[in-house]
Amino acid sequence: MSAWYSHLQAKELALLKLSFGLKNGMEKSSGGCLCKAVRFTFETVEKEHHVCHCNMCRKWAGSSMMATATKGIQFENESKVSRFDSSDFAQRGFCKECGSNLFYYYKPQDLYMVCVGAFDDPSQFKLIGEIFVDSQPKGYSFAGDLKRKTEEEFLAEFS
Repeated sequence: MSAWYSHLQAKELALLKLSFGLKNGMEKSSGGCLCKAVRFTFETVEKEHHVCHCNMCRKWAGSSMMATATKGIQFENESKVSRFDSSDFAQRGFCKECGSNLFYYYKPQDLYMVCVGAFDDPSQFKLIGEIFVDSQPKGYSFAGDLKRKTEEEFLAEFS
């Protein structure tokens, strides 16, 4: 296994541990893509979310990725969802029609991290932290008293 792959897998596992508590979950939420070809509902959704500034998330999202953990996702018109294997253990999902980014899927745990902007009411979520802040571009920043961690600080918590 290459050093890059080991590093990537450690990052993915750390993200999973960070986000999969659903300790502050709410029930029955919904969302979808820009063109409405894809709709989804959830059994449980975490009310808090994080921002990831890693290179992979920025390349995929066009900026930092804001996402929250979900359980019990149900898709309407799932044939319109395209999945890109971003690693051996994860996929990124988007609408085949309009290209809206929808989710990060961690295969080993059947975990969907859904983009906050894809929810019908994104105002219900509270931003509580940022990770990979050492990879964040200098042109923007998030306000507030947030937990901010570099890549090394973040990964060290889970090694």
